[in-house]
Amino acid sequence: MRAAESRERALGAFYGLAIGDALGMPTQSMSRTAIAETYGPITAFRDAVAQQPIAPGMAAGSITDDTEQALLVARLVIEGDGHIEPKAFADALRDWEADMIRRGSRDLLGPSTKRALDRLDAGTPAEEAGRDGTTNGAAMRITPIGIATPLGEGFVDAVVEASRVTHNTGLGIAAAAAVAAAVSSGVDGADLKSSLDEAERAAAEGARRGYWVAGGDIAARVRWARGWVRGMDRATLADALAEVIGTSVAAQESVVAAVALAEALGDDPAAALTLAAEIGGDTDTVAAVCGAILGAHHGVAGLPAQLVRQVREVNRLDLADLVDGLLQLRGRHGQIGSGDGGTRGRAGDTRH
Repeated sequence: MRAAESRERALGAFYGLAIGDALGMPTQSMSRTAIAETYGPITAFRDAVAQQPIAPGMAAGSITDDTEQALLVARLVIEGDGHIEPKAFADALRDWEADMIRRGSRDLLGPSTKRALDRLDAGTPAEEAGRDGTTNGAAMRITPIGIATPLGEGFVDAVVEASRVTHNTGLGIAAAAAVAAAVSSGVDGADLKSSLDEAERAAAEGARRGYWVAGGDIAARVRWARGWVRGMDRATLADALAEVIGTSVAAQESVVAAVALAEALGDDPAAALTLAAEIGGDTDTVAAVCGAILGAHHGVAGLPAQLVRQVREVNRLDLADLVDGLLQLRGRHGQIGSGDGGTRGRAGDTRH
């Protein structure tokens, strides 16, 4: 595949993440009913209302923790020449939250990440700190790893390295692996069906890593959801996502919902991401993950141009240099987990 097309798709993945995040910002942590009563249909970026529980009054087009933490991961993996050192990652997450507090934001670290960092502060080894991290935090910020890492041997090791400090469980790693694989496959030029097939395979491998925690198997749920939602109309799909698949912060709900949206509405990113913003729950993460997957498939030129312009302007967001740095890693190292990466990744294989 030509380098220019890979770059177009990589930019699409990162901007798709940001657009989805910003579309879901004003509706996050709200019910479907409250969203409908407060905003009506979501067709574009919207200002958050004063009673928004996480981002009250935030300006239309603003990104949240999903994109900001993905930016953090991108910078760390580039600075680390393809690796993320656990202490540096933990320190960067703490600094990010401190900055958010200074800015008066309520959009802080999620429960799995916060608990893991508290354990690190108490002296818990890095490979144990995330032993019960089952939320979607690792998946929401994994897109840079998908851009920087081609599929193949060692791919899931790279996902483990970027996830284990906070989400060292089969559920957390499987969810992150599914997203990263769909993005990486898209950057390589695969069609959407092939990319979602790769997401299933990576989730199945990721589920064998980290600590075992009870929960629906993500690969199995992705496979079922893809077959179930195919051909649904918008109203039926919204009910299926909100009422059956689920849109909570649990990785086996929100990440599966994002993949199901990509399956059902993959030809129309705007339709997929605006629906994600309407269905309630963790809307910004569902839309962000779906946006990353579809952006890697359609490329940045295939995303709504007005939304791309607005998310760049509102957040002063220029992703070109970061994406180029990630693609240099992809080309230079082949795999983020190369060299000692297999051993480093296997440190997370501690199922109990």
